[in-house]
Amino acid sequence: MLQQIRDRSQSMAAKVIVGAVIVTLALFGIESLVGLFSQSNDSVAEVNGEPISPQAVEMQVQRAIRSGQVPPGQERQLRNQVIDQLITQQLLDQYAERGGLYISDAQVDRTIVNRPEFQDQDGNFSADIFRNRLNSAGYTPQSFRQQLQQDLLRQQIQQGLTVSEFMLPSERDRLGTLRNQQRSFRYHTLSRDDLSTPVSVDEQAIQAYYDQYRNQFQRPEQVKLNYVILDQAALAADVEVSDQALRSAYAERKAQAPRRISHIMVSFGEQRTKAQARQRLQQVRERLQAGESFAQLANEYSDDTTTSGKGGALGVINRGFFGEEFENAAFSLEQGQVSDIVETDNGLHLLKATGIELPAFDEMRDELRKQVAMAKAQARFNELAQRLIDESFAAEDLASVADDLGLELQSSDWVSRGDVSGVLAEPGVMDAAFQPDVLEEGYNSDVIELDDQRRMVLRVADHREATTLPLEDVRAQVRARVEAEAVQQALSERAAELAAALKAGRQPAIDWQVVESVTRRSVDASVPDAVVTQAFRLPRPSSSEEATYGKADTQQGVALIALDSVSAGEAAGDGSTDRDVVLAERLRVQAAIQGLLQSLRDEAEIQRQ
Repeated sequence: MLQQIRDRSQSMAAKVIVGAVIVTLALFGIESLVGLFSQSNDSVAEVNGEPISPQAVEMQVQRAIRSGQVPPGQERQLRNQVIDQLITQQLLDQYAERGGLYISDAQVDRTIVNRPEFQDQDGNFSADIFRNRLNSAGYTPQSFRQQLQQDLLRQQIQQGLTVSEFMLPSERDRLGTLRNQQRSFRYHTLSRDDLSTPVSVDEQAIQAYYDQYRNQFQRPEQVKLNYVILDQAALAADVEVSDQALRSAYAERKAQAPRRISHIMVSFGEQRTKAQARQRLQQVRERLQAGESFAQLANEYSDDTTTSGKGGALGVINRGFFGEEFENAAFSLEQGQVSDIVETDNGLHLLKATGIELPAFDEMRDELRKQVAMAKAQARFNELAQRLIDESFAAEDLASVADDLGLELQSSDWVSRGDVSGVLAEPGVMDAAFQPDVLEEGYNSDVIELDDQRRMVLRVADHREATTLPLEDVRAQVRARVEAEAVQQALSERAAELAAALKAGRQPAIDWQVVESVTRRSVDASVPDAVVTQAFRLPRPSSSEEATYGKADTQQGVALIALDSVSAGEAAGDGSTDRDVVLAERLRVQAAIQGLLQSLRDEAEIQRQ
């Protein structure tokens, strides 16, 4: 599966895990695929000659807004931050390349198969879960692998800095003091309803915004596709399966199903000969035949002290752990049966199957029918797959191929490389659609192996180039953006007015939310993060009678903040907790990475458009 991912697919992106970059990228992620929506050569910035496309910026901005992480009114500020972050990523990638850092395909494979989100209930990597998770997120495996490889390279940089830095005890104490500092503050969130006059947006503002950000309103290059899918499961649905075939399949599954095994082991060597050990187990067999309990005899006879007190129970076993002789005997047993004497390196054994981990036949009937039908359909599938290769290559259309093979000719609406779903989002499909001989010459694509049981061929039915959409087509979207920014600006001005009134000693009617004596890590989750961050940035009040005022943009509007008091925290000292130490290490690495990034920026040739 992983080799196929390497060879044939295209996929999604992972999270950046690089020190300070973690903090700055936390709001935005790095999941977008750069340049998928346009063939334009325009760029918003260049880092040592390598361009950053406007599409890469816009995709991250829109993801942040749609996820609810950033208020729409902060789009301009957010866009500049995203460009800075992409420049940072470019600098780190170039630094890793110059330093000869390398992540092998095997390392990427290990990372993927060890990710819990790609594992089944038994903790094993599942190709189906992997593919479905990526498809549902709108990604494909190869671009995921590529992005993951970049992330791991950045992590190598972080790890290198981690082992080369240290923190003095005084610095750690200072960190503990700041971390344990307590603050009491009040906040009130201003919303659109708090504005005395409604915000209006005129045509001039809409036109100006569109003219400034017209590159954000592009329709990507698109195609309409015709395609056919050869599906072994569809062929299997028409296969007749007898009850006898189902029972034979069940017997095969049962022969390999995990066994719950108990054993009585008698060792030989120093204390007894092999013949004496065998004679001892013969005595056990005779007592078993007389009706005595296997568990009681295990307690009396077995030299395996770890299991003898538990009736000899080894638990559930699978093939591959106990050796060929032991497993052949164990997997030949029906439930309740006892084996002949089995010899292994550590002694002689009698085995008893106390259970077989397999559902009843009736519970598995549908699954068995699918298994048998798929096996019977294999030959027909192989035949049709070869015919699909031959006929699609020679045919001047796709309809005739569908008719000859008895397949349904399916069609899509307009789709782009990065805006597809269902089967069109699977690995290799859109790459095939945009191959020059398919897109420009009008040929059928090569046969695409979607997985072991499905094959696909597509043909471009229509094509249109990328273009900037006219204002008339995106007016509502532009208006919403301009209005959101105008509302946020008006709320910010209103917050400043209220803060000025409070400083002057006036007491406007404000419904404060009070937060008493909290540290950075103990604030109630209901308090917006932006409010907490700003409350801990405000300067200490000059006296107990006065407050310090500030404001913060939130999802609900703009929050007015009044910082009432600051209490010094206790230094961590020798009794610092593991959590304090971990935070200290993170901040230390963050400082080191920030120093590296500043050095890279100073040395780099960066051009922003």
